[in-house]
Amino acid sequence: MEDEDAVMPDLLVRSFAPFLLAFQPCFTQPSFSSFWAVTCAWILCSGRRSLTRIIQSGQLGHFKHFCSFHRFFSQARWNLDDLGRCVFDLLLPFCPEILTGAVDDTLARKSGRHIWGADMHHDPLRSTQKRPVFSFGHSWVVFSLHVSFPFAPQKVWALPILIRLYRKRKNSKLAPGRGGKLEKKQTGQATEKQYRTRPQLALEMIQVVAGWLGSRKLRVLGDSEYAGGSISRHLPVNTELISRMTRKAALFEPPPPPTAGRGRRRKKGQRLPNPLQMAQDAQRPWIKATARLYGRKVKVCYQSIDALWYSSAGQRLLRVVVVRDPKGHRRDDCFFSTDLTLTPLKILETFALRWPLEVCFRDVKQFLGFEDPQNRVSQATQRTAPLVLYIYDLTLLWYAQSGYRSASQSALDRIWYNRKTSVSFEDMLRTLRQATWHERIFGDSRLDAHTRKILEPLVEWAKAAA
Repeated sequence: MEDEDAVMPDLLVRSFAPFLLAFQPCFTQPSFSSFWAVTCAWILCSGRRSLTRIIQSGQLGHFKHFCSFHRFFSQARWNLDDLGRCVFDLLLPFCPEILTGAVDDTLARKSGRHIWGADMHHDPLRSTQKRPVFSFGHSWVVFSLHVSFPFAPQKVWALPILIRLYRKRKNSKLAPGRGGKLEKKQTGQATEKQYRTRPQLALEMIQVVAGWLGSRKLRVLGDSEYAGGSISRHLPVNTELISRMTRKAALFEPPPPPTAGRGRRRKKGQRLPNPLQMAQDAQRPWIKATARLYGRKVKVCYQSIDALWYSSAGQRLLRVVVVRDPKGHRRDDCFFSTDLTLTPLKILETFALRWPLEVCFRDVKQFLGFEDPQNRVSQATQRTAPLVLYIYDLTLLWYAQSGYRSASQSALDRIWYNRKTSVSFEDMLRTLRQATWHERIFGDSRLDAHTRKILEPLVEWAKAAA
């Protein structure tokens, strides 16, 4: 067994190394070698991705004791936000002048009596409007930057840069356990001093990213959970919010100019119809238009008004957009923006850019094992799953920089799927693995032509299984 300072192997293609080296300032030298090895092995691993499985599949035990990799998550000195800053710096060349970000939460389902920080949370995938479902696991609040890359300028990708674990309040009550005994089933619940809501965690991440921007501006997208006063009343100066509004929101005109008389200045003007009343008013005209939403052009009808939503955004004037599906397939909806320079159609189109974050959640769960780690220690729990999201970012950045050039070699011939025009994360992951296998197998100049001919079909078969 090698010592702690052993040089870790280059498990991935050499063109991936510059992206890993960008994170070197975040670690000590022993921790950086562990980060390098775990990241590479995680990408190459197939099947369930527990940490022991990662160590086994990458044969990392030949270079460090397996406990070193467990200590990397549970004890080593490094900070997740520093990694997020590195990803942010790598993304800046691909970002426009005004950056677009999104905040949302996702549930990582778990099983086990001693998983730190896990609890019962609402499960949106299994719930219906009539029957809510709750699942045991971790609730992660994620802030992502949304960018388009030159290899596919029409497609938007969400790249997570900051992650927070939402923990419920500590509960002293006991629940029925084995044999009918009452016992405490959750560990890692937050005390009153530690507890923060999901919007509070989101605001913390928004403020961190806004501090990185300098003079540049940021537009943040979020669903209705992140539209309340916890965020909209405390936005940084260089940040705007676009979110969904409840249809029964109490809207007001701006306050009138102050008069010469005595008394407190009014904070809001006359009451206005709420979005639901606006939609039901037959006297109000609807504007018909075509917007590009979720990758396709659709016809919409909308109304807009500039008003105060005092209970949420205080005295900040908002542009409110009530939208209707002309075909009647969807119910009326309502959105708002703190940026009054945006047109109603631009607000709708920008809010639709929130969807790539949902695609990101699906991809990391299906292809990178986001839900697989079973950590029982506080620090390991709060580091392992977020690292998976950064591995997702690195794969996208590698593909945008050099991987797209070899994409045709790793493409699968699916004759039943002849309408595919864009690349998916699964394609990128397969391309990265294919490039690694080709470099490690056929990069050896000592291989003769006969051996190469034998190995080529094996690489093709491995590509189909990647």
